[in-house]
Amino acid sequence: MTLSLQGVVLRYPNGFTAIAGATLQIAQGERVAVIGPSGAGKTSLLRLAGASVRASEGRLEVLGQQPWALSASALKALRARIGVVHQAPPIPPRLRVVTAVLAGKLGAWSARRALKSLLVPVDAAGAQAALARLGLGDRVWDRCDRLSGGQLQRVGIARVLYQAPDLMLADEPVSALDPTLADATLRELVAQSEATGATLLASLHAVDLALKWFGRVVGMRDGRVVFDLPVADVTPAMLQDLYATEGGVVPVHGRNAEAVPGTGSDSRASALMCR
Repeated sequence: MTLSLQGVVLRYPNGFTAIAGATLQIAQGERVAVIGPSGAGKTSLLRLAGASVRASEGRLEVLGQQPWALSASALKALRARIGVVHQAPPIPPRLRVVTAVLAGKLGAWSARRALKSLLVPVDAAGAQAALARLGLGDRVWDRCDRLSGGQLQRVGIARVLYQAPDLMLADEPVSALDPTLADATLRELVAQSEATGATLLASLHAVDLALKWFGRVVGMRDGRVVFDLPVADVTPAMLQDLYATEGGVVPVHGRNAEAVPGTGSDSRASALMCR
């Protein structure tokens, strides 16, 4: 089991409860999308899965281990098996793109090799291959501050593709991309999962993309799991109820389903998005 939550609560130091008793099981190789209104707890769920924050209550296992029962070295080794795609990648602006991508394997490299790669990239060809999958093969030697927000987002994804982790966590991975690039980028993440057997867990604002690219959808609201279903079992009524706090408007990429009924990236998504 890649990820197991049993009655997990995440309460931040300011007293805010981001996750309120979540129970969730995700098997190795599954591709799961998490959807829900703003403040639902999607990002906090991914932070728990990435062993970035400690659960306040309940039992959490990641890749078969309880992160906070591990030694510091074992926790580092666990995190090296997890790849995280951030909505806004924390990439220093003066860093070269090649170095940003190669950073995906820093957790698995020795300190000596990591330092060497900062000075002289040790696998520029590997970095370029990952970038080429996302249409950025010609930007490998550029500085990151010369890229647009959407290009930086794809660099962050290329870093995870290069890392080839056992668990990929993607937090709004295509929020800065147009519909065509969003589709192509999610296609590469899914292809990586299929090729390597890695688990893919992604939080998505756009429900149509979740319905198109993922076989299982978890709906969250107010820190709770509202539904956890195969895509085929998700109904329009469930989606409208999930987004009731936002007027029942179900968001799709760049638009919303209320304004554009029946919008979707394929027939399955379109059918579900129709009112």
